[in-house]
Amino acid sequence: MSAVDNETTRQETGGGKLWGIGLGPGDSELMTVKAARVISTADVVAYHCARHGNSIARSVAEPYLRDGQTEERLMYPVTTETTDHPGGYQGALDDFYAESAERLAVHLRAGRDVVLLAEGDPLFYSSYMHMHKRLSPHFDAEIVPGVTSVSAASAATGVPLVEGDETLTVVPGTAATEELLFRFRSADAVVVMKLGRTFERVREALREAGRLDEAFYVERASTTVERVLPAAEVNPAEVPYFSILVVPGRRNNPRFEPKPVPGELVIVGLGPGHDSWTTPEVRAELARATDLVGYTTYLKRVTPRPGQRVHASDNRVESERAEFALDLARRGARVAVVSSGDPGVFAMAAAVTEVAAEPQWHDVPVRVVPGVTAATAVAAAVGAPLGHDFAVISLSDRLKPWSVIERRIKAALAADLVIAIYNPGSASRSWQVGALKHTLLQTVSPDRVLVLGRDVGGPEQTLTTTTVGEFDPEVVDMRTLLIIGSSATRMVQRAAGSLVFTPRRHTPAEDAEQVTGQASAEQPLEPSLGAGDV
Repeated sequence: MSAVDNETTRQETGGGKLWGIGLGPGDSELMTVKAARVISTADVVAYHCARHGNSIARSVAEPYLRDGQTEERLMYPVTTETTDHPGGYQGALDDFYAESAERLAVHLRAGRDVVLLAEGDPLFYSSYMHMHKRLSPHFDAEIVPGVTSVSAASAATGVPLVEGDETLTVVPGTAATEELLFRFRSADAVVVMKLGRTFERVREALREAGRLDEAFYVERASTTVERVLPAAEVNPAEVPYFSILVVPGRRNNPRFEPKPVPGELVIVGLGPGHDSWTTPEVRAELARATDLVGYTTYLKRVTPRPGQRVHASDNRVESERAEFALDLARRGARVAVVSSGDPGVFAMAAAVTEVAAEPQWHDVPVRVVPGVTAATAVAAAVGAPLGHDFAVISLSDRLKPWSVIERRIKAALAADLVIAIYNPGSASRSWQVGALKHTLLQTVSPDRVLVLGRDVGGPEQTLTTTTVGEFDPEVVDMRTLLIIGSSATRMVQRAAGSLVFTPRRHTPAEDAEQVTGQASAEQPLEPSLGAGDV
């Protein structure tokens, strides 16, 4: 058992105190007054270093060191090279951290205060945190924050990093290329740390994201050898680990040259009700738009940024809304038409593209950005009822006659498909759900699984798993989505919670289970359905 493990509580040790000291980005004068005072009075000064033995941290703290202090140099066994340690690179570091913690614990147990120096801030990509996690449960520990390299690099550019509602993303250069691209495209301002050998790959990701020309390269910020260059002009072979890429927000970035953007219209889906289900791509489109157009209820879910124009309208004027949005785009606006769920599933994408197909709008760019749709949200909330073939049908007869809806439902039941029912009922459409139940009882077994999801993802979410026979049409409203199982759909009660699922594997038993009533051989479906009816 290690010395650290022997110390069970801080009260039992009666030992010295561990200090995590943030040194700032490199200039000794950028240390806090408190950091300088604690360093000068500590019994032991510890710092990390590579195998060459030199420590940047010690050099920054040197003006505040005094004679007679004990120094503990914690030398990394590896940095970026390979190792023959049986646990690999991570195993070698884990052993190193454990041994280093043991060395510091000896001093703390003896009642000596230990200062562990950390470049920048102790809890911001710092080696200090590995000691803190191992020692703070057993010894008194205090952290003195420091100026981060992010602040120093931003100051070196002389450009405001973020202003107003702009967002800042800090990402390590060691992240996967796909992650870098996502962050570069979605954030207003970006800082990339841990460069060195990753620089060329990071720069290429910036170029692919269209942001390379906005980026500053800052090397050894705040020191006498500080360098600031456009990122595109840097020689990758000369990039040290202590360098940063800074992409300030576009509101103040002099390197950002907005290109003339022709007006366009993008149709986006917010998802079914929970903000976390709005995709980053949709958020980015909403942020870029000059104008937001949509049904009043859906636009209330969007917080417009300063300067954005919001055009709300009633839910029953889809064609007029589409024409209005297309006209805005033709006059140079970047228009986002907002839908709930997925815009292409019983939503505004179809209405807008139908109008955009008319000759007078042929020169207006139109794009559709997908969103999470209600059927998949309800399915996920109960398990996997859409795990096999399924149909999606709207019960609204505002834009198509009930006879067509009924034929399509019967056809889907005859094919033994799971069916997701959108728009089942509203204040002005109250009989259709009862008619649906009547059709189901004539066609399938009353014990067929049926799921009701209301306001899924929203504050009033309710989920009910029942059967066709027990289904109560009176509980259904416009915010409800129904999933009618196939003959293979199962609801399983488990100690950890029930699950509804439709197996992906088709079984002969499904072929043997014939639907009854109007879908049976004695009462066939209406023949010769046209392509537009199924």
